[in-house]
Amino acid sequence: MNEPSSRGLLVSKGWIQAIVIVMLCGFLILGVLAYRTYTDEPPIPSQVVDSNGQLLFTRMDVIAGQEVFLRNGLMEYGSIFGHGAYLGPDFTADYLHRAALIAIDHYGGPSSQAAKEQAISDFKTNRYDNSTEVLSYTAAQAEAFEQLDIYYADFFGTPTTKYGLRPSPILSRLNN
Repeated sequence: MNEPSSRGLLVSKGWIQAIVIVMLCGFLILGVLAYRTYTDEPPIPSQVVDSNGQLLFTRMDVIAGQEVFLRNGLMEYGSIFGHGAYLGPDFTADYLHRAALIAIDHYGGPSSQAAKEQAISDFKTNRYDNSTEVLSYTAAQAEAFEQLDIYYADFFGTPTTKYGLRPSPILSRLNN
């Protein structure tokens, strides 16, 4: 009688081992990247001050702003640091662009190359002190922050769907 013959694999065991090793390495890399994503987040300063040491905002203000962003579903209308909707504006890029233009005006206007270079230097220089957790803004950055605080309060506080936002305004961090 004929014994049933066992059929061999269509792929050699070496290929199967290679696929398993590649998958394990891939998942290990994904795990490490996920861990680093949540442990190496940028610091939130305890205070942000202007060049005279006047308080502009605190860590609690930043956290409250994050809560307003999430509670109002603004990630559906744009993004922060590239996280959120791809159809709306990147609010980080928008803020930096507007702040840079204000800083250039502060230093002498767009016709001045020195003003442009100083604004670039202002935004590239790290003024965060790890030991005190204080971030210091230059006078131009502080001016930009104050102007843009008013701009964004109007942008999000005006009840309109003109920018693709919901029709009800965002009045404050307390009542939304």
